[in-house]
Amino acid sequence: MTGALGHPVFRWLFAAQVLSLLGIGLLTAALALAAYRIGGVAQAGLLLGGIFLLKMLAYVVLAPLAEAALAGVARRPALIGLDAARLALLLPLAFLTAWWHVALLTFVFFAASAAFTPLFQALIPTILTDKPAYTEGLALSRLASTFESMLSPVLVGLALLLIPAPYLFILAALCFVGSIACLLAAPLARDARPKPPQPFAQRATRGIRIYLQTPRLQGLLTAHFGLSLAMAWVLVNTVVYAGARFGEVDIWYPALMAAFGAGSAAMALYLPRLLTRWSERRVITTGGLAFAALTPLILFTPPAPVLLALWAGFGAAASLTLTPGGLVLIRSAAEANRPSVFAAQFSLSHAGWLVAYPLAGWLGSAIPPDHALALLGVACGAMSLAALRIWPAEDLEIRPHAHPDLPTDHPHLHDIAPTGPGNLHRHVFHVDDLHPRWDTSNGLHAT
Repeated sequence: MTGALGHPVFRWLFAAQVLSLLGIGLLTAALALAAYRIGGVAQAGLLLGGIFLLKMLAYVVLAPLAEAALAGVARRPALIGLDAARLALLLPLAFLTAWWHVALLTFVFFAASAAFTPLFQALIPTILTDKPAYTEGLALSRLASTFESMLSPVLVGLALLLIPAPYLFILAALCFVGSIACLLAAPLARDARPKPPQPFAQRATRGIRIYLQTPRLQGLLTAHFGLSLAMAWVLVNTVVYAGARFGEVDIWYPALMAAFGAGSAAMALYLPRLLTRWSERRVITTGGLAFAALTPLILFTPPAPVLLALWAGFGAAASLTLTPGGLVLIRSAAEANRPSVFAAQFSLSHAGWLVAYPLAGWLGSAIPPDHALALLGVACGAMSLAALRIWPAEDLEIRPHAHPDLPTDHPHLHDIAPTGPGNLHRHVFHVDDLHPRWDTSNGLHAT
């Protein structure tokens, strides 16, 4: 994957992403230990569950609002400012003893993350402008997320040999210092983003309006929600299943999750080549269908080696569905609207996880965990098939459409000579202010 890493700006941004992810991983471990320190055995799980609920609410509610609020700010200062805000919030967390103080600062931290992540994701395709390089960038991003989840517990264990648990917050803060340094070092072009003339409410809802009006994005959201239903079981109930099946949860839980991560990483490495032959639609829905097809195998109580291979298969299927999403997003919005659409994806996808996590936890406790996974796999498969139906197989980018209400001297028609009545013409079609609707029946749009 030398194409993406060969770009000097992307190298710095990728380093910033890795450090940011590592900081969040260290924060997660530090919060778990703080919950145990403050709440003890009886309350730690409840306190930490409340924190993660606040995290998901911040991601779901605040991402579109934050993007709209930052719409007039140049991207580098916005990203550096958000990193600095997260850095400032981490330092006092090391010394707080009241849980509501911890919860409040952590919520603000995740609110800053809800603003940072979509803005950062929308910046990458403006740098890696050709599809192969951007595909490699997406795969590297997926690898970074996978390795962070695998390596953070190891780094936390090593750190706790040298420092007290509260100082993990300071260690996480140092990661954000590094992220800021990388953003400062990245040779980004000047990005003057003039303040949009539209009212705040229109800017805040623009991304979601574009998202929900675009059939391929409706299909993407459906596929992601289907995957979240089954994948949430893996993330929530693997520890339960490992304990019930083998007893030695300290050995088998890390082993199963390591297999999941290895499968995810291996597929992320292969995906750039696969995407030269398959469409994003085929790759994304194949991942959900593969995940669903694998889930019934757990009912046969497979031996340990097969079980590790099964978890690796889950990880590979998850990569198939999750990694190519950025390609679909950049095809579905003009560059000016991409931050809004990335924020909408961030918000709506986390809304799906907000449903999937408690559902997986409840179902895994109400019926045998292996039966719960098989049942959720059926739901995942059904949603993947629904995504195939919603997302048109003939998904043309250049689409004919008419503008009967526009005068012939309108700027939109200036460089595109109309070819038919009603200013009929064709170009790469995105839902936007001039094209507020998508006619799925015949591909034509009229204002």
